[in-house]
Amino acid sequence: MKKNKVIYICETCGYESIRWLGCCPSCKEWNRFNEKEIEPKKSTATKQRGKLNINVKRLNEITSSNSDRIVTNLNEFNRVMGGGIVKDSITIITAAPGAGKSTLLLQVADDMAQKGYKVLYTSGEESESQIKNRADRILDKVNENIWVFSDTSMDNVLATVENIDPDLIIVDSIQTFTLEEYTSRPGSPIQTMECASELLKIAKDTNRPRAVIMVAQMTKNDEMAGLRALEHLVDTVLIITGESGEELKSLITSKNRFGSTGEMGFFSMTDKGLNSIDNPSEYFITRRDHKELVSGSALTVTKEGTRPIIVEVESLVSTTFTAYPSRIGECLRRDQLNTLISLLEQRAGIKLFDKNVVVKTTGGLKITEQSVNLAIIMSITSSVYNKGIASDTAFIADVGLTGELKKVPSLESRIRELDRMGFSKVYIAKDAVKGNFNTQGIEVIDKKNLKEVIGQVFK
Repeated sequence: MKKNKVIYICETCGYESIRWLGCCPSCKEWNRFNEKEIEPKKSTATKQRGKLNINVKRLNEITSSNSDRIVTNLNEFNRVMGGGIVKDSITIITAAPGAGKSTLLLQVADDMAQKGYKVLYTSGEESESQIKNRADRILDKVNENIWVFSDTSMDNVLATVENIDPDLIIVDSIQTFTLEEYTSRPGSPIQTMECASELLKIAKDTNRPRAVIMVAQMTKNDEMAGLRALEHLVDTVLIITGESGEELKSLITSKNRFGSTGEMGFFSMTDKGLNSIDNPSEYFITRRDHKELVSGSALTVTKEGTRPIIVEVESLVSTTFTAYPSRIGECLRRDQLNTLISLLEQRAGIKLFDKNVVVKTTGGLKITEQSVNLAIIMSITSSVYNKGIASDTAFIADVGLTGELKKVPSLESRIRELDRMGFSKVYIAKDAVKGNFNTQGIEVIDKKNLKEVIGQVFK
């Protein structure tokens, strides 16, 4: 009889060794190796492999489960999931403490329960009474189709799944659960991966598919705790951004086998839970009369995933009384702001060496696209001249170091969003749109460089 093989695995990075090591050669952490026994595999003669009864299907004969979705009433959640929850999928969601992971999942559980689906909400961090208190706070009425189980044993969770037979299983959080056959502590790579693998088997069971949503803890570096292999294991990875106490929360998908990657949904945190912001273009701008001109404000369109969103950029320029003026960008990187200020000084002749410049967005949305650069510059220029820009005018273009306007991707869909929201003018780069592109109610003005745009807007 063959003996079980023993290996040692680093709980930080997953490095494997045939003997115990004090320091991990991969991550350089000390005293992180845990022992694991591996049973020897039974050998099978090569001549017998062809006789095994293996069911192989043609690809064109397999029915896709992509359309077999459960659509919730949370529109923003449906968007990032690719249209709803796929019934045989496994999803993982992560966020900083207090960002709203458990709140969002409890709302999803309630929505599913109202549609007649059985939901099992398991938690290794909170007691059943704590979950009930949250439900009483955010839900109008607790549905009888929601089952709650508080335990850290994955073996007990699997037994509960067999007894209740739920359609949706929520595990909060995966790092707190353990399997009895492994001796390592909760949260170690072995326990986390093995527990997740058991949930994967439940979700992908062809005879009884189930949707599984796991919560993963986040490190201080704003990354999902655990091995990168955990992200490869699941179908969808969701990330909630927004500090604890902030009203605006963003739900981002960094991986999705059933939809587009990089999709973003927006929620507003209230006492009654997370509310979907179904029309972000209205949330991130200030509604004003077209004749009301406010200096320091300019509008643009950014893209989050596949969705164009109208964003208002606000700037405040004031005289400095110190040797080094302040450059504060609450919504963008400081290097990007300094580059745009240098462009404005050198290519447009507007001196800002003795001015403090503060830039932010309405609603606190972080902007990373280069398509907003023209709007940021026009917002700063508006504050310098103390002249307002009409609220029905937008700017969509990148600005090169030469002062020339540059094309941006998906320009047509951005202009259509402005047209839908009732804008009358948009400034873009020269020859940025195709000749057959038609707009109904918006005037598209193309300019070659920054000075032309400033000259026409501010006369």
